Amino acid sequence: MAIRRYVRFKTKSGAAHGLLKGGVVYRIAGNLFGKHTVATTGVKAEKLELLAPVEPRKIFAVGLNYRSHLGDRPCPSIPEIFYKPVTAIQDPGKPIVIPKEAVDVHAEGELVVIIGKRTKHADREAAAKAIWGVSCGNDVSDRNWQRGAGKDLQWWRAKGCDTFAPLGPVAVRGADYENLLLTTRINGEVVQQQRTSDLIFDCATVVSFISGFVTLEPGDLVYSGTPGSTRKLNPGDRVEVEIESVGLLSNPVAAG
Repeated sequence: MAIRRYVRFKTKSGAAHGLLKGGVVYRIAGNLFGKHTVATTGVKAEKLELLAPVEPRKIFAVGLNYRSHLGDRPCPSIPEIFYKPVTAIQDPGKPIVIPKEAVDVHAEGELVVIIGKRTKHADREAAAKAIWGVSCGNDVSDRNWQRGAGKDLQWWRAKGCDTFAPLGPVAVRGADYENLLLTTRINGEVVQQQRTSDLIFDCATVVSFISGFVTLEPGDLVYSGTPGSTRKLNPGDRVEVEIESVGLLSNPVAAG
């Protein structure tokens, strides 16, 4: 499949999807994940306000999915899955807002899988076919609420605060998402870099595992895990998550 790039953007009547070609966005009519038509004339992307490329009904994420991120923790025997609320989604270019009570918020650059069809009890082959495309994501996390002195019973706010799931700006189909270079930068400095081929559980395996317990639907997301060590964010920082052949997600950081 040839690589195709899709965006979602703001219009006077609401959000719309479009096909991105050569810096120009051609609006889509119909179902992004099914039958649709593409306009023959477009608008330069720079003139549009881009939004997160899809609106998921559910967001899953995988913990401990690169050996470089494990530290002294044992390698998991199954994918370690958790939820992020859909209200955590943040558009490209918009701020990651650090709550005033948060003391140790980190960026986690990740490849994000986009589900394209209803999927339940899928084996690995069927799960791979259910993956419609991928995007760039940031699984923003407060380490204190996650595992520090202020640890909560669950990761509801450590991983789920508003703006803690930046996504986009592009959803890409046809990329070899199993072997792409992932790079995270804070204020231009590389803080994470690894290939997606180093995932402990590859994307199809993760999707298959989730589908055995929770039905996946078109537009649902799976943040696939983050590599290496992560670094604390401060107001005024800028975080970039760049994935080879996919794009670059950039968000400033602001105080709440």
